[in-house]
Amino acid sequence: MVEQTELYVSWSDYHYLVEQLAVQIYRSGWEFNQIICIAKGGLRVGDTLCRLYDYPLAILSASSYGGSKNQVRGELKFSQHLAMTTEGLGDRILLVDDLVDSGLSLRESIHWLKQNYESQIQDLRTGVLWYKSCSVIEPDYYVEYLADNPWIHQPFEYYEQTTPAELAAKYGFDTP
Repeated sequence: MVEQTELYVSWSDYHYLVEQLAVQIYRSGWEFNQIICIAKGGLRVGDTLCRLYDYPLAILSASSYGGSKNQVRGELKFSQHLAMTTEGLGDRILLVDDLVDSGLSLRESIHWLKQNYESQIQDLRTGVLWYKSCSVIEPDYYVEYLADNPWIHQPFEYYEQTTPAELAAKYGFDTP
């Protein structure tokens, strides 16, 4: 049995990777006018890129992980609609997520967007921080290629394993 490697990422490393993705996209010269992030993992990436580029952000909610420590892959589920504040969707889409593991979420998100917005989309490209070799799809932009397919411990993982009651105790507040 092959033991899975693990990668631990600090907040500063995480922000550095998002900035590197922004620079990579910029240096490519590709012109886009809409960012869509796949939530939850792509929220921080999408938020930062929309602030840097000053383009609207839309959110496609997707869920496939749960179980013990949120590390068990299950059925992929999508929201019914994009969440966005603009009246319409841009026609040159940058679709972002934090990583491609199996690649199924990214591949199916592209399929979902084409199924629901095909007439509005002229060009669609993808960007992630981490691209694992086990992925069924290669993103257009990525910062790190991970040949050994490690489990990535991102800095916000702490909040998936902590409760508000634990935080209250940590900061010396009484329970309600």
